[in-house]
Amino acid sequence: MNKVLIIAEHDGNNLNISTARTVTASQGIGASVEIVIFVDKGNVIATQAAAIAGVTKVLVVENPVNKYAISAILAPQIEAIAKEYSHIFAPNTTFGKDLMPRVAALLGVPQVSNIMRIESPNIFDRPVYAGNAIVTVEVPNGIVVGTIRTASFPEAAGGGLASIEQCEIFIDVPTHTRFISLEANGDDNHPDLQAASIVIAGGRGLGSQENFNVIYSLADKMGAAVGASRAAVDAGFIPNSHQVGQTGKIIAPELYMAIGISGAIQHLAGIKDARTIVAINKDADAPIFEVADIGLVGDLFTIIPKIEKALG
Repeated sequence: MNKVLIIAEHDGNNLNISTARTVTASQGIGASVEIVIFVDKGNVIATQAAAIAGVTKVLVVENPVNKYAISAILAPQIEAIAKEYSHIFAPNTTFGKDLMPRVAALLGVPQVSNIMRIESPNIFDRPVYAGNAIVTVEVPNGIVVGTIRTASFPEAAGGGLASIEQCEIFIDVPTHTRFISLEANGDDNHPDLQAASIVIAGGRGLGSQENFNVIYSLADKMGAAVGASRAAVDAGFIPNSHQVGQTGKIIAPELYMAIGISGAIQHLAGIKDARTIVAINKDADAPIFEVADIGLVGDLFTIIPKIEKALG
């Protein structure tokens, strides 16, 4: 009998939206779906997970070593409970991409990365070549370990009433890897890039780090997350935690505004699932206009102030 286990992604206080998207994908297996949460203490996150529609049970693993999401510590704990499940999934975020290869290695099975469609319990579709082609892979019978391309699935609805159970795992966790400190160059003043419904991104067309302030200003007005092209990151305009694209973050917001971004293939691979794409660029031949739903040709430093004024 198939049974899916999802590894929850959270920040210690709130469940990441990627978990609810992974639940939506997992329902394609046609099996019961359970979520496991690794925490140091408390069940606030468990309550959030139990409210996701389609989840049958939430397991809470409390251990002081689980205060921080360290893959070397989490993976052996997942291995200890894996035999109860046919599928083990995590979102294809930084969290999942770091953790799941270790899980697959410990279980001695191949990993299916970046699943965008589930054809059957053992057959999956995933993008290759920056999303320009889709490959169908079939995995052997046994435990399936995979990461879910969350941009390809909507967030599962709320209103669920899953049971919450404490889960004790009696193993000696590794001590060769330990948490020292956390240094983040992210943006605490705007929504998370991969969870935001609106993303405003700037490119090399901004010209300088100082000019990127117009992006932040518009994002403040719209309650949006701030993104960037690889060219803008390479130029030092903004930290790479904001990079959108094949080598950055794959996102699927309701609205994506590409400002001063030409539209390189690797960037388009990260935004192709956005519901509405708005492009602002002075080059009418920029590739971004080929995928944009709305395109504005002109000087961004003239257009953005007009948009802000219209927003009030």
